[in-house]
Amino acid sequence: MVYVVMGVCGCGKSTVGRLLAERLSLPFFDGDDFHPKANLGKLSQGKQLDDEDREPWLRAIGQQVLNWNNAGGAVLACSALKKLYRTWLRETGGSDIRFIYLHGSRELLQDRLRDRTGHFMDPSLLDSQLETLEIPKTAVKVSIEYSPKEIVDQIEHKLWDSAKEQAS
Repeated sequence: MVYVVMGVCGCGKSTVGRLLAERLSLPFFDGDDFHPKANLGKLSQGKQLDDEDREPWLRAIGQQVLNWNNAGGAVLACSALKKLYRTWLRETGGSDIRFIYLHGSRELLQDRLRDRTGHFMDPSLLDSQLETLEIPKTAVKVSIEYSPKEIVDQIEHKLWDSAKEQAS
């Protein structure tokens, strides 16, 4: 199984993803590392990516999802803001993928972005990401108003409950 920790910029995808991977004894990967240089350039200039920019990036990640599943699973941090983007990941990477949606208020996200240093993404893109976001219906949903450890505790609990439901 590949667990995709998703959400808008500043929600803690990488931090929570790393902790979750450690907890599940799985490797961690960051979707940002798979962006082509052209995408990174746009994002650092505060320019929004369109579907045409995102499709090859997400399909490349989808290929990796397939590899990670064959190797025993992984945790991936990836925005996956639209249903279409999640569909591309599933089409390319297979159905053994579970989305974990980190959500929080605009104010909390802004505070986190203001405090973040050394990231390529321009914080001014938060509003466009919030507009683009299509909240997933079937994802594990967790609020970011808690500490990263508490968030991972909640994710584990919800994953366990979900697995029990599917088994019964």
